[in-house]
Amino acid sequence: MSSNSLQQARNQRAEAVSFIKERLPIDPEYLLILGTGLGQLAEEMTVELELPYEEIPHFPVSTVESHAGKLLIGYLGGKPVMAMQGRFHYYEGYSMNQIAFPIRVAKMLGIQTLLVSNACGGLNPNFERGDIMLINDHINFLGDNPLIGPNDPDLGPRFPDMSQPYTERLLATAEQVALDAGIKMHQGVYLAVSGPMMETKAEYRYMRQLGADVVGMSTVPEVIAAVHMSMEVLGISVITDECFPDSLEPVSLDDVLEAAAMAEPQLTRVVVGVLERL
Repeated sequence: MSSNSLQQARNQRAEAVSFIKERLPIDPEYLLILGTGLGQLAEEMTVELELPYEEIPHFPVSTVESHAGKLLIGYLGGKPVMAMQGRFHYYEGYSMNQIAFPIRVAKMLGIQTLLVSNACGGLNPNFERGDIMLINDHINFLGDNPLIGPNDPDLGPRFPDMSQPYTERLLATAEQVALDAGIKMHQGVYLAVSGPMMETKAEYRYMRQLGADVVGMSTVPEVIAAVHMSMEVLGISVITDECFPDSLEPVSLDDVLEAAAMAEPQLTRVVVGVLERL
């Protein structure tokens, strides 16, 4: 990214921010990213404004089934939020900077906290299909990240610290919400791969040996971009399939969506409960 392209990126963010800001009925304080099969959380929102991605300057467009492709602004858990109903994946052909674009726009709108959800495969043998997991760390196996290239000091430092990408305060709050509500919730490490294919038995064994508890195809680029800009982050995964090499069965998108629907009420209660306590 040359100095010209750096300025172009700034201009594109400014255009998107201006477009959204002109239409904002409220000032959102939290950004929610709703993962595969998890868009129904939006039904709990009191929506004040709905913006299709294709109308927002320079926004990517969701191409994956179950990703509605809308930016929703309203209230959830009594807090003003902006929700991405549908996200962007590396396997769709988007660059890391395109994936990070909405997070950077959100920060420029004054949002300081990212709450991100995803559907993933369970590697930990203690996890079951339909469980939810708080992400307390991650492993980036995407082979890329949104900070490669010249650093934009308007966003953050050249070498951001990643020793605590997921905010302890938010993790503790989410744990307490789940405990109070009697919701079974794990904590663990999320490993991100490019996809779009599911992994082989040998790959699942390797990932487990590395210390990963779940595997998915998203989330890490958005978290890196958020941490770079000193945003607080909470990540929650829904385990939609069990990736146990010795008893592995083929999985389809329908299976993933069915499991996401099973877990969605618990995910919703945790997210709403966290927002209520912040």
